[in-house]
Amino acid sequence: MIAYVTVGTDDIARAKRFYSAILPALGYTLEEGPEGLSFTLPPQPGQSPTLPDFYVKPTFDGRPASAGNGAMVAFQLRNQQQVRDLHAAALAAGGSDEGQPGFRAAYGPRFYVGYLRDPQGNKIALFSSNPDEPGRDD
Repeated sequence: MIAYVTVGTDDIARAKRFYSAILPALGYTLEEGPEGLSFTLPPQPGQSPTLPDFYVKPTFDGRPASAGNGAMVAFQLRNQQQVRDLHAAALAAGGSDEGQPGFRAAYGPRFYVGYLRDPQGNKIALFSSNPDEPGRDD
């Protein structure tokens, strides 16, 4: 099980604007501290914490943050409309487009995805595989 994901940033304010356009809609809450941004899913009463946490932080070694070549973080959304809405919100919040929301021939017929880069260049996927919605071949 993945406990947390961390991406680096050189500009906390830009990162906060970008991720705050996406993650609260997925149920994440933000705690901001001197070490950066911590997005967590609130635990349900009587349950263990819901994972994974998502952290946006300056680098520990003080060198410039960089995006990993081939690295990507994917967030599963409820439906295709939410993919479109959050993709647009992330672009408006300083992200850049890496692939408009839609179906991809290389993936399953219900995998609806949009790709972005955050302001630091980290690649983000927003996807839905909702079986109650039309698929690529429907």
